[in-house]
Amino acid sequence: MKTKGSHNYYVYILTNKNKTVLYTGVTNNLKERLYAHTNPLPFSKAFTAKYKCFFLIYYEHFFEVDEAIEREKQIKGWLRIKKEELIATKNPEWRFLNDDV
Repeated sequence: MKTKGSHNYYVYILTNKNKTVLYTGVTNNLKERLYAHTNPLPFSKAFTAKYKCFFLIYYEHFFEVDEAIEREKQIKGWLRIKKEELIATKNPEWRFLNDDV
């Protein structure tokens, strides 16, 4: 049995420099995951590397992995306009939040 509050999971949205592409992911270590996205392996075919989605613009914190995965799936199923509305609730200027985590 897991102790409530001892686990951290994050659903996050990345974008590219021009803010034209959105990528949604889930991780248990946001700082490490951002580093991995911003430093892809040479010749990586990953979506974030291909579209240069290195900039964090939104994230949510969860204590349960199942809740985080469910939320990621929910957001991934949305149209872009709904994702933009979600981002605007916490980050209306779409500031890059990489240095805040």
